[in-house]
Amino acid sequence: MNSPGSTPVRDVDWNSDWLREPALVRVFDALNREGVETRVVGGAVRDAILGHPRGDVDLATTAETGVVAELASKAGLKVVPTGEAHGTMTVISEGRPFEVTTLRHDVETHGRHATVAFGADWEDDARRRDFTMNALYADRSGRLYDPVGGYEDVLAGRVRFIGDAIKRIREDYLRILRFFRFHAQFGNGPPDAVGLTASIRERRGLLGLSGERLRQEMLRLLVAPGAVPTVGIMADSGIFGIVTGGVPYVPSLDRYAAIEAHAEEKPDPIMRLAALAVFVPEDADRLRNRLRLSNAERDRLASAAGGWWHMRPDLGERSRKTLLYRIGEQAYRDRAMLAFIRSGADADDPGWRELVGLATEWEPPVFPLKGADLVALGVPGGPEIGRILEQLEADWMAEGFAPDRHTLLARARRLIR
Repeated sequence: MNSPGSTPVRDVDWNSDWLREPALVRVFDALNREGVETRVVGGAVRDAILGHPRGDVDLATTAETGVVAELASKAGLKVVPTGEAHGTMTVISEGRPFEVTTLRHDVETHGRHATVAFGADWEDDARRRDFTMNALYADRSGRLYDPVGGYEDVLAGRVRFIGDAIKRIREDYLRILRFFRFHAQFGNGPPDAVGLTASIRERRGLLGLSGERLRQEMLRLLVAPGAVPTVGIMADSGIFGIVTGGVPYVPSLDRYAAIEAHAEEKPDPIMRLAALAVFVPEDADRLRNRLRLSNAERDRLASAAGGWWHMRPDLGERSRKTLLYRIGEQAYRDRAMLAFIRSGADADDPGWRELVGLATEWEPPVFPLKGADLVALGVPGGPEIGRILEQLEADWMAEGFAPDRHTLLARARRLIR
């Protein structure tokens, strides 16, 4: 009797034309020889079923790494041993990388690092993966293999752990965040009850994860289509507070997502994080430490939190332009957006839209003078140059950036005298 991993699913309605892309065909041609079977696995299959754009294409194979390298090299393909100890080789075909991993089963699990044995059993390979929707396989002919019932879960928008959810989480506590991220991306309705219960029960395990891993999952979760309700569930269950060390402002995230959608803008993960978790600059420091944000990401959060409450639609044009000139386009827009979010105004409010829009509609001019201009007028180097330039620049801004270089030089001469 065939195992579930060796029998293709019947009556599957999906477009498998992508399996005939030349780069992928070359990999299939190279590896499906000498009794070896190779299939696409995971996200590419899931996304193809849903009709979503595909990212990287990963493959699983019955061949061990040495055989993969030999077969690919014979076919003229470059091979990079990116994870040979774990059974993974990267095959380069027409400039595209394809990760090819030997079928495996866990011999012993200890955290996220398991002792594995390589084999040729597709069902064993499927059962060591995290979610059913990530354990789907497709061969080069477009036949779909579903050892653990992932196909129906994909169609239903159900993110379900394979096997014992508690056990799978304890293998790698990051799977808690992955559970919520996948639900935010692909879920339909409430999260799977078994997975949610297990995630809540094991949530303290998140404290032992590195900030880098938490950051990657959180930023990807925040831009998913179902980010707002999913973060709400994470907040209610105490998971979000463990991840970030603070209290989330879910209505603020909801408003930001609505404003983005109204403007047809691509979701911005850092500003979504600001809307959700930043009110004062100290929040930016906390998030940097917990999520190992980059210095640029921390500075952006701190800048947005450093003065958003001063932004309002009745701010005069000169004041708006002066602020934009001083702090730059990105900081101005971030502060204006935070203020917009927390104002209670509708997403299409024209006053707020105009305030935010100045960042892209008006390009600040360049101050016409430099220190060298004052030196040429006889000002000795040192603090005096800075003092005079600062005064001239302040007058220039106060007059709506109108005075030209000639006018400013004449004023400089009078100040020097």
